Amino acid sequence: MDKKARFLKIYANLPLHLRSEIVIMVDGEPFTWQSAKLEIDNDSDTGSSILDKLAKMEIIQDEKK
Repeated sequence: MDKKARFLKIYANLPLHLRSEIVIMVDGEPFTWQSAKLEIDNDSDTGSSILDKLAKMEIIQDEKK
């Protein structure tokens, strides 16, 4: 499963009230789960950075782990 699919799986299972919480900072800008999803859905460079950072922080992990 690629990073985007793993993110979307986690996002789908998040309670609605948590989606407005900040999940990551990219270039000094905070991103909530909702804003991160928008960037990722649009396949932007920022979305790619978000996925890379979330994977590095092990927030989105392979199912093997």
